[in-house]
Amino acid sequence: MMEFKLPSLGADMEQGKLLEWRIKPGDAVKRGQVIALVDTSKAAVDVEIWHDGVVEELVTKPGETIPVGTVMARLRSAGEVAPAPSPTISPSLRKPASPAARKRARELDVDLEKIAGTGPHGSVTLEDVEKAAKAPGPAPSIDRQLEMRKAIAAAMSRSKREIPHYYLAESIPMRRAIDHLARANEKRPVTERVLLGALQLKAVALTLRNFPDLNGFWRDGAFHPGAGIHVGVAISLRQGGLVAPAIHDVDQRSPEDLMRALADLVKRARAGSLRSSEMSDPTITVTNLGEQGVESVFGVIYPPQVALVGFGRIAERAWVEDGALRAVPLLSATLSGDHRASDGHRGARFLAALRDQLQRPEEL
Repeated sequence: MMEFKLPSLGADMEQGKLLEWRIKPGDAVKRGQVIALVDTSKAAVDVEIWHDGVVEELVTKPGETIPVGTVMARLRSAGEVAPAPSPTISPSLRKPASPAARKRARELDVDLEKIAGTGPHGSVTLEDVEKAAKAPGPAPSIDRQLEMRKAIAAAMSRSKREIPHYYLAESIPMRRAIDHLARANEKRPVTERVLLGALQLKAVALTLRNFPDLNGFWRDGAFHPGAGIHVGVAISLRQGGLVAPAIHDVDQRSPEDLMRALADLVKRARAGSLRSSEMSDPTITVTNLGEQGVESVFGVIYPPQVALVGFGRIAERAWVEDGALRAVPLLSATLSGDHRASDGHRGARFLAALRDQLQRPEEL
């Protein structure tokens, strides 16, 4: 018998509230399948399961708030014989809705139970969902904003208390990257053009291939390298606060694919529609405050990660190039590192390699 426990969906999460089960006893589930919707202090998150099996029992009831690590459900493997019947908690009946309406409601993060259906027998139609999505929602409550700030404060306090940070900065000439991107975008439709942020993410990921000690986690007194390069992207939320969900396998994706993934992630983060793997998998975080006019950002590492890369704005400055003084667009890149996993010498080499990588934009 396998136990499914509430996963940690970020360093600042201590508990979660089960909003909805998307499975029932007897259902067969596959690895990566979304089985529940859980509310954290920041967003409602689609929680995935990481084992194949058959649902035996749902332990947690919708509406319950439970600590991270609490058993939510029990499953048996596909070949395991079911034990004698025992009482289980069945999920509440769902409001009738067309398959298209149910799918669209998930995409728009609309609660079907709160929609008055206009279809046969009161079922919710696709038009009902679209109308509900356009209706102005209630402003986030003061209590929820306070809870979010408390969660962020707890995580960042833990980070500064437990992690011996070191900080480094490097000025990176960006003329080649800017010109390369402009030429490439001329050949793309307007809706498919790539922003500089996608190139920066790809450059960080490719550089990390040679610096695995900056890509992973510090757990149980030792460094554990990440299974892939899953870059957490710091995203500010409209109601205040931020989240840093992951884009997976960034080093293996094209800039065009990264641009689409980044746009989708920002949209879903601000709509409160993220998946648990996106919240729990980041192996390093990138924060970009250049659009806010900030010259440099020295971020606080998200535990249990061991590094954070920051990008500021690009500004033209005096720069000696090929023996001549020129006005060059420069980007301030910073690294916050965990001294337990690496040191300043190693971090300096990483930033130098990142600088060189951005001088070869055609390889990104």
